[in-house]
Amino acid sequence: MIEGFSPWGPLLGGILIGLSSALLWLGAGKIAGVSGILGRLLPPQADWIWRALFVVGLPVGAVLALWMGWANVPSMPTGNLPVIIAGGLLVGFGTRLGGGCTSGHGVCGLARLSPRSLVAVLIFMGLGAATVFLTRHVIGG
Repeated sequence: MIEGFSPWGPLLGGILIGLSSALLWLGAGKIAGVSGILGRLLPPQADWIWRALFVVGLPVGAVLALWMGWANVPSMPTGNLPVIIAGGLLVGFGTRLGGGCTSGHGVCGLARLSPRSLVAVLIFMGLGAATVFLTRHVIGG
């Protein structure tokens, strides 16, 4: 086991994400895909209020978890800002290309047994694993 790692925080986080996704789907008929929620926030539509509350709740929840001691501040690589910006832009492009994000496909789509989401998850998980392998073992990052 990794020193200092406890499975309880991630387990609780996963349960809360699954529960909140299920409640949003069952209670309002909405999919908790962050890119879709954010992408349809502007220009404002008739249902903008719940979308805005959802988006505001993401960083507020993270700050509360930090404040209560349930999370640690992750370390970010410094000194290579262009690479970080390029990575963020590529994630956004991939989200649009794939018709959704990890939360929409991985959490909600798989729970609904969506074949499209299964393909999307297999692709982004496979490419993520390949990227880690290349950067750690081939490029030497």
